Amino acid sequence: MKYTVVSPCSDSVDAQLAKMERKVAAGAEYFQTQAVFAPEKFIKFMEQAKQFGKPVQVGIIIPKSAGMAKFMNNNVAGIHVPDEMLEELKADKEKTKAGITGVEIAARIIKECKPYCQGVHIMALGWESKIPDLLKLAEI
Repeated sequence: MKYTVVSPCSDSVDAQLAKMERKVAAGAEYFQTQAVFAPEKFIKFMEQAKQFGKPVQVGIIIPKSAGMAKFMNNNVAGIHVPDEMLEELKADKEKTKAGITGVEIAARIIKECKPYCQGVHIMALGWESKIPDLLKLAEI
């Protein structure tokens, strides 16, 4: 099975859709997204991407801290953690340190995105122990 990536939350949705179309023409059978932190952007993208008829797995990262989120915003192409999520990660340091806030955020994103995708790729980045709680909260 041939898979490839797409960045649905990048600044240029049209450019991502054009890349997706070229990848489908080249034989891509399914797509995995860059980490999604803006479900509304993902949903808008998927409404247009469904024209290609290929399954898409939404990429999910459990955000560990506001610092991690800022790092991704500054250094990882196609990822943008919204300011309100940064504030949520800053709000309760003990809850965030324990991973609870990140798991809650990731679960919300999954719940919002799952009607629009054909799978979820969880990138736990060392927090594999959080996955059972994440799946429970996301109702998977």
